[in-house]
Amino acid sequence: MVVIRLSRGGSKKNPFYSVVVADSRNRRDGRFVERIGFYNPSARAGAEGLRINEERAQYWIGNGAQLSDTVARLVKFHAKGVDGMAAVKAKEAAKADAAKAKKEADAAAKLKAEADAAAAEAAEKAKAEAEAAATAETPAAE
Repeated sequence: MVVIRLSRGGSKKNPFYSVVVADSRNRRDGRFVERIGFYNPSARAGAEGLRINEERAQYWIGNGAQLSDTVARLVKFHAKGVDGMAAVKAKEAAKADAAKAKKEADAAAKLKAEADAAAAEAAEKAKAEAEAAATAETPAAE
């Protein structure tokens, strides 16, 4: 089966992907039939982050090639244009911020619960000491 997928290039911690048409039995970065574009996830503002030769992609899809999940997502965003990609990145950033805020809120709630438990334990201990002191001060009836 022929598949359109990403082939990783670049260096460590600086990925760069080629969009390639390859046999599904070949390795990710191995032999491919045709290179039809690229994707640079770390592209700076103003730099081109994604380019796909849509004519060749449609040709291969017409001949039975399957899109990988990642390439299908990229093609969908590519159809929206630069504004679509910016909107998607903004949405992902907002989602990450929401997750971070939830994590911080959970940590604060955990600290508050621990503080409440410690305060309740201290109050119980003080009450027990007060009762012990009250029984110790009372003289025994002789």
